[in-house]
Amino acid sequence: MNPLYISRKNIVKIQVHMENEVFHFENSNGWEDLGKGVQRQIAVHNQVMMLTKVKFEEGARGELHQHPHTQISYVKSGVFHYTIGNVVHVMKEGDSCIISGNIVHGCECIVAGELIDSFNPPREDFLLSSD
Repeated sequence: MNPLYISRKNIVKIQVHMENEVFHFENSNGWEDLGKGVQRQIAVHNQVMMLTKVKFEEGARGELHQHPHTQISYVKSGVFHYTIGNVVHVMKEGDSCIISGNIVHGCECIVAGELIDSFNPPREDFLLSSD
């Protein structure tokens, strides 16, 4: 068979694979229970970026940590004490922040809510833990 030949069946497989990389539909994949009132869902990602959703129960924490990825967080709902370096701010629905790589950061959920986080480059550790 000619290696450049792609059957109609394989074209459909390729299109479905590409759509799965390009689109994310609510509830198309599950939420990962991270424990202590925190759940994460990976939305879309490619080789350059990743978008995730993180639900927090009241009182839950995103413990202080650091990673080499640049991160943008958007507060979809709820209220959070957000720490970046040695600065703490209260963040509410509609607020956002950017965290440079290797900066210590974390949050405490004051009113139950959800964060939308993007990462560059993608968090490969998240992909491995969701398999």
